[in-house]
Amino acid sequence: MGDNLMPTYEYRAVDLDRSCDHCRSGFEVIQRMTEPALTHCPYCKNSVHRVLFAPAVVVKGSPITETDRKIKEYEKEGKWSHAAELADKEAEKTKREDLKTRALEDYRKAGYNFDKYDKDS
Repeated sequence: MGDNLMPTYEYRAVDLDRSCDHCRSGFEVIQRMTEPALTHCPYCKNSVHRVLFAPAVVVKGSPITETDRKIKEYEKEGKWSHAAELADKEAEKTKREDLKTRALEDYRKAGYNFDKYDKDS
């Protein structure tokens, strides 16, 4: 049973000066948990290391959607306002609190400051 679990691992170049576009910005690989970690970029053969990041918090019963994937992609590229708008729209549709919070965080990263724009003032 444990073998069907195929997590996605992110890898990034160890030495950015000697890396190709593929490993410099990082790439994801779906691997079995029992497979050894990659040590070299499949393209330029330079050293890569596995990026350790906290697993995404998955709300029970809601699988990662295409929209979640797209939001993550925008965040990775630093397109904070795109990510925020998408998360915002999706939160409206699905009433997901996690997306509402994420939209606010991304809006802040995009440079919006909500404290300044209080509706009363």
